[in-house]
Amino acid sequence: MVDFNKITEGVIQGDSTVTLALVRAALDSSIPAKDILEKGLIPGIKKVGDLFGAGEYFLPELLVSGEAMLDAVKILEPELAKGDIPPKGKFLIGTVQGDVHDIGKNIVVMMLKGNGWKVTDLGVDLSPEAFCSAVKEGDYDIVGLSALLTMTMPSAVQTLEALKVAGLRDKVKVVIGGAPVTKEWADEIGFDGFASDANEAVRISEALIT
Repeated sequence: MVDFNKITEGVIQGDSTVTLALVRAALDSSIPAKDILEKGLIPGIKKVGDLFGAGEYFLPELLVSGEAMLDAVKILEPELAKGDIPPKGKFLIGTVQGDVHDIGKNIVVMMLKGNGWKVTDLGVDLSPEAFCSAVKEGDYDIVGLSALLTMTMPSAVQTLEALKVAGLRDKVKVVIGGAPVTKEWADEIGFDGFASDANEAVRISEALIT
C-alpha cells in the first residue's frame, strides 16, 4: 500500500531521492499517476508554499522542494499524458521589458506546474509586442507579468495597454507580481490580479478561472 503522506513529506523536506523512489514505487504498484500527483505531490508543494508565506521556510528550502516536485512530475508526465488529463489551466509568464531578474518568476513557474498548470515561460526582458504575439498565437487563460524593479513597472503598464490596443485584453486574465508592485497599484492600473508571492499566485490564478 502506497503512503501518499510519505510522498508529501518528501516534497516538504526537499528530498528528491526519497520523493522519486516513492513515486516510482507507486507507479510500479499501478497507482494512477493522477492520484500520485493530487494526493501526494500537490499537498506537499502547497504546504511548502504555506511555510514560505509564514516565514518558516526561506528561498533555499523553497527551491529544493520545488526541484523535488518537478523531478517527480517529469516521471509522471508520460502517464498523465496517456490518461489525457487536462491541465488546470494554461498560463503564459514572463518578465517585463528592461528587467532581467527571473528568480521570482521561476519560483512562480515551479509552483504553478506543481499545482497542475500548463506553463509557457517566455523568459526575461520581454517587450509588450512579445507578450501580444504569444497571446495571439496561444490559447492561454492567464498572462503573468513579473516586474522586479521599480523602473520597469511602466513596462508592465505598456504591456497591458498593448494587449488592449491589439484587441487581446478580453482574451486573457492578466496578473502581476514583483517586489515593488502593490495590490493598490495593480488595481488602479487595471490588472485582474496581484500576487505578493508564488503561493498567492497559484491561489489567485485558480480563483480567476473558476
